[in-house]
Amino acid sequence: MSGEKLPSRTEDFSEWYNQLVLRADLADYAPVRGCMIIKPYGWTLWENIQQALDRRFKATGHVNAGFPMFIPKSFLDREKEHVEGFSPELAVVTIGGGEELEEPLVVRPTSETIIGYAYSKWIKSYRDLPVLINLWNSVVRWELRTKLFLRTAEFWWQEGHTAHATYEEAEAETLQMLNVYEDFALNEAALPVVKGLKTESEKFAGALKSYTIEAMMGDTKALQSGTSHNLGQNFARAFNIQYLDRNNELQYCWTTSWGLSTRIIGAIIMTHGDDQGLILPPHLAPWQVVIVPIFRNDAEQGPVLAAVEQVKAELLGAGLRVKVDDRDTVSPGFKFNDWEMRGVPLRIEIGPKDVETGTVALARRDRPGKAGKSSVPQTGIASHVAEALMEIQAALFERALAFRKANTYEPKNYAEFKEVVEKGWARVWWAGSREDEARIKEETKATVRCLPLEQPDGEGICFYTGRPTRQQAIFARAY
Repeated sequence: MSGEKLPSRTEDFSEWYNQLVLRADLADYAPVRGCMIIKPYGWTLWENIQQALDRRFKATGHVNAGFPMFIPKSFLDREKEHVEGFSPELAVVTIGGGEELEEPLVVRPTSETIIGYAYSKWIKSYRDLPVLINLWNSVVRWELRTKLFLRTAEFWWQEGHTAHATYEEAEAETLQMLNVYEDFALNEAALPVVKGLKTESEKFAGALKSYTIEAMMGDTKALQSGTSHNLGQNFARAFNIQYLDRNNELQYCWTTSWGLSTRIIGAIIMTHGDDQGLILPPHLAPWQVVIVPIFRNDAEQGPVLAAVEQVKAELLGAGLRVKVDDRDTVSPGFKFNDWEMRGVPLRIEIGPKDVETGTVALARRDRPGKAGKSSVPQTGIASHVAEALMEIQAALFERALAFRKANTYEPKNYAEFKEVVEKGWARVWWAGSREDEARIKEETKATVRCLPLEQPDGEGICFYTGRPTRQQAIFARAY
């Protein structure tokens, strides 16, 4: 971690991001093209994300399971739309144990097909429903243009897979999980997101309906940050997932799937970070507080370290994640820059003067320079720190929301639209077709991110077709 400055976000957002991921010690490139090694600091962040989601999943009645990473290729061929959607991205194994396999195996790009196989064996009666299972695993999609966390050939995620007796139950499940993702994004990751429905051309391959949460990044591009799919009966018919209903009649199940991946780490970096490095939301940060002792000689060292230990003990006792940076090979200034790069929400500095006055210096990561510094008493330090962390969490969300609002436009026609998608999101009245979407994408690189679930009353005129419509869409360039 050199003391060199990062590229500026405004001048080269992409290079700022690439260097930051490496220099903040989150991840590294793997020897296999397009793959990543997630380093301990990045993995701890992912573990905190996992725990926050896992709590929510279990509270809604879901249980975790483990499924194989290898899927018989014939399974993918059973659901036509699904295999067409994924075929360019598949990694296929043809040799095992030194011999050619009778049937090629696909390294899972997602698990709907092998889940379908299992559910067809497990579900016999309405009494077996609903089945609410979640997997924590990695999947492989052979991406050609890759970027750490955002798009890699292998990535880690959770994938939920459920089976229900009726369309209504499956739709309620799909929307419930979309709401869980929204709640996580708002309250843990401090990401303001828009919930919406994907259009036919943007939905998941093989789904009846796909819902999404979309977030605006620091360069105003959109990032799909979690998706929830009502699969209808497509996979149930392909894999023969049937049950006897209360009238003893055989029915096909209705299934759902939903997923959120390590891409959310990319969203956190790009939404909150600045030219000094990461800014991590306190709820998810691997370390919420870093304590830096400052002393010049042995006489100062003893009392300072004693105060550091006392403060650390009190913070740990309050359930906070605390790191003491006691490295004696680098200066306090180096440490400040290092922890700023890594995005630790709050820094505590304790020097000889602080020992004398019974205070500590607090520095907030979200407010650089003097604006973020304050002096607080050592007594009751845990409550001062907890309050500061709550303020930082709320401030990050409010700042990101204000940024999204400032960069969302409402163009009235296609000429205006072309201008605004260069610099932000376009929220427009929409009555276009799949072909219209394709033309707009080709001409502007902007796609329909979603049809927001919150729609205004009344109707407007579609900016592209000139037809009256009752629905609005968000268009943006996206990752």
